[in-house]
Formats: sequence, C-alpha cells, structure tokens
Amino acid sequence: MTDLVANPFIGGLHMLDHPFLRYAFAAGTCIALASGLIGYFVVLRSQVFTGDALSHVAFTGSLAALALGIDLRVGLYGGCVVFALLMAFLGRRANADDTVIGSVFAWVLGLGALFLSIYTTTRSGSGGFSGNAGVTVLFGSIFGLSSGQALTDAVVALVVAAALVLIARPLLFASLDEAVASAQGVPVQALGYVFFVLVGITAGEATQAVGALLLLGLLAAPAGAAQLLTPRPFAALWLSAAIAVVSVWVGLTLAYAFPRIPPSFGILSVATACYLLSFLVTTGGRRVVDRGGASRRGPGNRRNLVISHGEAS
Repeated sequence: MTDLVANPFIGGLHMLDHPFLRYAFAAGTCIALASGLIGYFVVLRSQVFTGDALSHVAFTGSLAALALGIDLRVGLYGGCVVFALLMAFLGRRANADDTVIGSVFAWVLGLGALFLSIYTTTRSGSGGFSGNAGVTVLFGSIFGLSSGQALTDAVVALVVAAALVLIARPLLFASLDEAVASAQGVPVQALGYVFFVLVGITAGEATQAVGALLLLGLLAAPAGAAQLLTPRPFAALWLSAAIAVVSVWVGLTLAYAFPRIPPSFGILSVATACYLLSFLVTTGGRRVVDRGGASRRGPGNRRNLVISHGEAS
C-alpha cells in the first residue's frame, strides 16, 4: 500500500515524482484521447467486432515480431494496420461486415498459434523465452514504458486524434447515411480506408495501455456511455474522449495506490463503471430528454444522430 492511501494529499503531491508514472500518465492520456475519439465511430458504425478482431491481430503481430527478432512494436502496429486495411478491402465500400471480420479473426488466431510455436521453439533453447513478453502484450505494460516509448506513443496518438478530428464531419455523414453521403460527393470509400488505418493504429496504441485482451473495452465502453448520455454526435464524440481519459487517470491512480491492482484492470473497471452508470441513468426511469421535455427517443438512436448532425451543420 502506498503513501497515496496512507495520506491521500501528500501521496497525491508526490505521485508524479516517479518517472514511470509520469511516462504512464503522458502516454496514457494521449492514447485514451485517440481511443475515445476512434471508439465513438467504431460504435456508431457498428464495427465493435472489428476492435475484437484487432485485439487478436495485436497479439499475433507482436508474436511475429518476436519470432523474427525485431522490435515488438513493429509487429504490433504493422499487423494492426495491415489487417485493418485487409478487412476494409474485403468489405463493401471499405466497410467490413461480420463475415469478413470473422474470417480474418479465425485466420489471425491460426497465425498466432504458428508464430507462438516458432517463437517458443527458436527462443526457449537459448533461454530467451520466459513468457513475459506474451503476458505483457496480453495485459498491457503502461508502467513499463521508457521515456522514448512514452514520447513515441503520445505523438502517434495525438496524430491519430488530429486526423480523426479533421475527417470527423464527413465521416459522420458517411456513417449515418452512406448512400446520401456518396450522392453528395463525400468520398465514402476513401474515408473508410482512412478510418480503418486509424483504428489499426489506435488498436496498437491501446494494446500498450491495457493489453490486447482488453483493448476493446477502451474503444467501446467510453463511446457507449457517451452515446447513451447525449444524442448530439459531436458532444458525444468529445464526451467519449473525456470518459476514456478520466478512466486512464483514475485507473493509473488506483494501480499506484493499490499495487496488486494491474493498471489495465483499473482503467477498464472505471470505463465499464461509467458505461453501467450511464445505462442506469438513461434506462432506469431517468432517461435523457431534450429541452422540450417531450422526447422519449433513446440517445443512441440513429435517427436522433441524423437530426443532431443537421442541427450542428
């Protein structure tokens, strides 16, 4: 138990004296920002299964890099981006359906088994395999980031967030009504490819924060909570990012205060709690209503989003 529990005020003041915590907060904040923004569109476009598939891609790509003896992050980012593009290419108008994602999912699991076998047989004889690398990828290693890794992750995440903000309006239009957006001259297919690349990069980023097994939670839970709380798309977009960032901050603080709590568990627990609380608030007799007080439409309803988009434009 740390000083943060014994004396919250003093412990809080000295918490960031630790370099590993500063690196974790810096990288984690930027990763959460990108995950919250990307996650909103993942949920809106009903592509949550994509995030699940990419979580397995992250693990397989990392194992491939380890088996080849190269930097783990090369396989992590490269695998996620390549397979994201593959799913976009196989889908209709760069919008992968469940059949495409499920097929890629199964193939990735097979590749993961292959690379795991290669890695264990080629590295274990020389004492190189201890299982730590695999566990790190599965459950995250945000407290183990060096200053260089934290800086790289933060910069990449901020670039992803900036790119998403730049395409947010046309991407929203294409997500809500693809046919009308295409008729209005929106490059729907090109946006689909760009979006999948951003999802792939974000999946690689989130893996380092919460691990491959849990990255779906950081993409889906804040976005789901935001869509429950407000029908206005751009308000929900930034609310999703805010919930993700707060989840990382509180999760890291909990992990520091109680060393037996892994950072990934703390982060995802807070994000899930936010979603559950939002669900209770909006469906437990206290639904979010508009200013006129007459609306009973669910805040996640696509028709509401179309109306709100029209009001915002």
